Amino acid sequence: MDYINKGNRSSKEGFGIGLKKAGEKHANIIALGADITASVGVNYFADQFPDRFLSLGIAEQNCVGVAAGLALSAKIPVFSTYGVFAALRTTDQIRISLCYNNVHTIIGGAHAGISVGPDGATHQALEDIAIMRVLPNMTVLSPCDATQTEQAIIAAVEQINGPVYLRFGRAPVPDFMDDDSEFIPRKAQVLKNGNDISLIATGHMVWEALQSAKLLEENGISTRVINIHTIKPIDKDTIIKAAKETKAIVTLEEHQIMGGFGSAVAEVLAENYPIPVKMIGMQDRFGESGEPEELMEKYRLKAEIFTKDIIEFLKSK
Repeated sequence: MDYINKGNRSSKEGFGIGLKKAGEKHANIIALGADITASVGVNYFADQFPDRFLSLGIAEQNCVGVAAGLALSAKIPVFSTYGVFAALRTTDQIRISLCYNNVHTIIGGAHAGISVGPDGATHQALEDIAIMRVLPNMTVLSPCDATQTEQAIIAAVEQINGPVYLRFGRAPVPDFMDDDSEFIPRKAQVLKNGNDISLIATGHMVWEALQSAKLLEENGISTRVINIHTIKPIDKDTIIKAAKETKAIVTLEEHQIMGGFGSAVAEVLAENYPIPVKMIGMQDRFGESGEPEELMEKYRLKAEIFTKDIIEFLKSK
């Protein structure tokens, strides 16, 4: 299947629309705001259901405590703020109040990745996958575009019972998934088949993987593209199958490569079927202020740039 950009949309929009749709079906959803409601898409829900929205101000740790109490009272709380605050500032509260109690709470980690742009290093969540995926009972979702983010929040409400961290971005990016595509937590999606190399990506980098596959094919390299929207628990079977059927694997993420998505894939391969792996992502450094496309280019996260690295990697192996 050839995936086509339906038009650029921010995944925060998908999160907001999906949350509103989930709220229409489930009267026990309560949304919590942390002073940046519109910035993370929760305004869609707040405008529709003002009696089920609580604005708690810039008090992220308190939001987690309130969410835990609501979850223990038969509600489904959804708390969202920038990923650097949602995952890092609140780690202790998430670990004890949500994960230890294994309560059904959804955390929206917005503004993920380097493509946040002008807000700069302090607001670019590049470590949240690493932190959230090590917490027992936590499910980590990283949808690839606005359409899939909408599907992911509904799935988080209806198909998952424990705590969920859902990662999404700010900048408008290609929206290419089919509106009728099925979101199955824990199940990766093979978007393109190939036999020479597998590009395994998450989040916004899935689109870049698809563009890279076209460039690799032009160089005679048969390329498989896999979208892993559920980083934890990860789909081991699809990863192992790709390792057995292709000669090398490249992981792509808008996140630090240490401890992040690439590390999660490498852990599966190290235990089950070791083959050469290259990780594309942030190389142990902070981001900076700039336009999203400029930053993606500078940090070598655009297909036309990193495809050259992939070709060199294949030659060396």
